[in-house]
Order: sequence, then C-alpha cells, then structure tokens
Amino acid sequence: MPVVSLDNTITLALSVRDRHESAEWYEKMLGFRLLVHIDEAGWSEMQTNTQGVTLGLGEQSEPTPGNTVPVFGVADIAAARGALENADVQFDGETETIEGMVSVATFYDPDGNALMLAQDLSK
Repeated sequence: MPVVSLDNTITLALSVRDRHESAEWYEKMLGFRLLVHIDEAGWSEMQTNTQGVTLGLGEQSEPTPGNTVPVFGVADIAAARGALENADVQFDGETETIEGMVSVATFYDPDGNALMLAQDLSK
C-alpha cells in the first residue's frame, strides 16, 4: 500500500518567462486549452489533449527549463514534427526510432523547456 493515494490526474509544471505568451504558444502549436490564469500567483494552467493531464506554467524572471520533459503521443511523428518545424519550432537532432517500439523527437518551447513527441510502433 502506498504512503499516499493518488488520483488519475497530473499537472506537469514548467517554468516560463511569460505565462500569457507561453499559453498562446501551447494553444497554437499543440492545441492545448487555457483553463486559468492566476495572475496574483504567477501561475497558469492548460488542459492538454490527454485526459487527466494539465500543464502548469509558473512565471519566473529567469526560468529554469529542463526539470520536466513531458512526452506526448502522436499517431504520425513525421507529420507532427513537420508541422511544428514549419511553425519554426526547434528540434534537437533527428527523430530516434527503436524498431517495433517507438519513435521519439525532442523539441523546445520558447523558454527552452524540452518536450518530446512519441509514436508507438508496437501496435
């Protein structure tokens, strides 16, 4: 039995320079929906496309990216990567594939937070 009982939700918290700009970026690039801006707390939350998973944006004057790397599943990694690259999103190297398992590609938001796309190849 675990020490705490967790529910089926998770918030992935990222540090960003400007929550409002970041929220617009996540909405435009990944289709996330703004849930709330809490200006007095320097916090915003977005609903991702995955049930139970939200993205928290904590505003800091000097963000420290790299503590969390959310991985988002896609049906076609080449198409998803191409669409993001066409929107000037920067990727880190080539898409990596483990045959019969997964293809992954790392990209970055405007504040340098690493994110990944993953296509399940096991099906």
